[in-house]
Amino acid sequence: MKRRDFVRSLATMTTASGILTSLGCTQIGGADSNSGQFSPRQYQEAVVIDALASPIQFNIPQSTFPLTMPALELVQSSGITALNLTVNRRADSDTSAFEATLARIAQWEREIDAHPNVFSRVRNVGDIHAAKQNATLGLIHGFQDTAPFGEELDRIDTFHGLGVRITQLTYNIENRVGSGCLVPTDSGLTEFGRQVVERMDDLGMLVDLSHCGPKTTLDGIRASSMPVAITHSGCNAIFRHPRSKDDATLKEMADRGGVVGIYLMPFLNSDGPPSIDDMITHLEYALNLCGEEHVGIGSDQGIVPLDTGGNFMVDFERVSADRQAAGIASPREDIPPYLPALNSPQRMQIIAEQLASRGHSARLIEKVLGENFLRLFDEVWET
Repeated sequence: MKRRDFVRSLATMTTASGILTSLGCTQIGGADSNSGQFSPRQYQEAVVIDALASPIQFNIPQSTFPLTMPALELVQSSGITALNLTVNRRADSDTSAFEATLARIAQWEREIDAHPNVFSRVRNVGDIHAAKQNATLGLIHGFQDTAPFGEELDRIDTFHGLGVRITQLTYNIENRVGSGCLVPTDSGLTEFGRQVVERMDDLGMLVDLSHCGPKTTLDGIRASSMPVAITHSGCNAIFRHPRSKDDATLKEMADRGGVVGIYLMPFLNSDGPPSIDDMITHLEYALNLCGEEHVGIGSDQGIVPLDTGGNFMVDFERVSADRQAAGIASPREDIPPYLPALNSPQRMQIIAEQLASRGHSARLIEKVLGENFLRLFDEVWET
């Protein structure tokens, strides 16, 4: 048996519900002996992957390095096995973006070395299994923009060597690779963008299309020889927003083996802060559209919850103004970037319990919590 096949079968057979699935006893949303419940023990045993997150506060930075002991304790309480950590930095030039990103990677590497009982490095799927076994949080270095590559394809090799395993082709605006989701006319993947995708495929670096415009997203799906990810997004069929994706796009991504992660952002509804029901509605829609093997969670949140008291609104308005000035702010960014019911280190467990309460099987919940992204990582990284 090939190593990849062994890892995949191991992920499938880790629980009794996985054995039932291997015998063909599960269907989406169908009741089984575990439907209606997902116990703390089941969550503890599951591989839990957040496809876009941070150990510390995200979107509105409220903490600094080095990490504090209270923050580390919250990380350990989350039950999350691994997450896609954004390590690229925005800057005014390619050179400064390159240098700032190197500095941020070094910063996180120091945190990993300083807290080996809390964090571990993820370079392959085996590292995720090791993180689960050792009860550490596996950090997957990821980019939300290709700006640090500049015009040099060899920089992709450099960053891959430093542990970067996921790269989003564009942020919200246009770059050398393609168009972001806020660009009025999406001209699609550029010729250089196609070269970037080809080099990423060769290295085993996962293509992420979350913030890309509609045409660039489809071009990226079709240009890659590997399955791709949309790590943190939503469903336009539920609520139309530039950061979410159309049915045809999600379906084509899934048909080629990819996975979409549903986010916990204000882009899930049209009226006020989204609720957990709004998030689950997007997730269930994606499951029915894409299939249970192709949906996960990319929260776009920090494990350490946002402190919404004190100067929170001052910090929020400052960050919002900076993003507006930079031309990278999406519609509805005037609403604080979190779901009140999920502003918790235990958000993934809460989502699992909500899915169970709506009649979803334990097996499906395990896939959504992490096994779908685990399978995708195995297919792409082990090239």
